[in-house]
Amino acid sequence: MSRRDRTEEAELKALQAALAAEHAAVYGYGVVGGKIGEKRRSDARAAYDAHRARRDALVRAVKDLGAAPEAASAAYVLPFPVTDSPTAVRFAAELEERVAAVYSDLVRATTGDQRRTAAGALREAAVRAVRWNGESVAFPGLAERAGTPTPSASTASTA
Repeated sequence: MSRRDRTEEAELKALQAALAAEHAAVYGYGVVGGKIGEKRRSDARAAYDAHRARRDALVRAVKDLGAAPEAASAAYVLPFPVTDSPTAVRFAAELEERVAAVYSDLVRATTGDQRRTAAGALREAAVRAVRWNGESVAFPGLAERAGTPTPSASTASTA
């Protein structure tokens, strides 16, 4: 397999992962919309619409590479019960953090316009996450957020 083929394969894999994340986000915002309080309902609707638009763009991008787009699941397992407005807000923030992580991978796997689009989606998800939970992270979407030290971080702290 040539280097170009491996690059296209990595790009397609990252596009499909982003598409799967967007399917999950669209589903998740359906749950959020059913439990969110009136004051945040317009935020939930705007996020839902943004994720639908990103999902549709990713479907086109996957098709442009000659592949069949990842299909949405009929249902998704929620990370915790979403029973009221506070849990809906917490869930929305988690959705955005998960989407940001996947777009981080897409940024790494792409170039040119696709990379710019992925970086924009990463930024938008990170901003929405901050708006939902009121907290931010220095580098949204990176593995360091998981709480596990990276080799460079552990090396720096022991030096």
